[in-house]
Amino acid sequence: MSGHSHWAGIKHKKEIADKKRGQIFSKLLAAITAAARGEPNPEFNPRLRTAVQKAKDASVPTENISRAIKRASEPGGAIEELEIEAYGPGGVAILIEAATDNKNRTISEVKKILNGHGAKWAEPGSVRWAFEKSADEHGRWSAKFTQELNKEDKDKLEKFLGALDEHNDVQGVYTNAKSEA
Repeated sequence: MSGHSHWAGIKHKKEIADKKRGQIFSKLLAAITAAARGEPNPEFNPRLRTAVQKAKDASVPTENISRAIKRASEPGGAIEELEIEAYGPGGVAILIEAATDNKNRTISEVKKILNGHGAKWAEPGSVRWAFEKSADEHGRWSAKFTQELNKEDKDKLEKFLGALDEHNDVQGVYTNAKSEA
């Protein structure tokens, strides 16, 4: 009965779970480093306070959080924030927020994802008009105008959003596609 050990099954499941957990940790720690750039004290920085709370909720170790905050003040260790604009399947407007230590790498990887899913890169400012930023401490984007998509374009958009979500540097993706409520 080779290949049927109990541990082999557990090992594969654990490996997948650990990989997903590691990706989540990476995204949360990059968000903390980006938020700590201006003010490293969470008491005076609501954005950092929110990022730290999300990390704690996801069981990120406190020492990792402290290291991420410290990294923001070190020269050369800063994380840069990007807002990438694109048009997706069916012409839906897409705003992508990313935090990266290498802007050129992230942009080229996001462009590759865009091209692979029938989406198009947009010049800065050409998509942002369709969104407004909330005034709360989270600073999330919401669509001013929603756009209807047919079933085929909805499926393409879901696959595209899934591919973006798997990218470690992508922090958030906002679309003006009409959601089913």
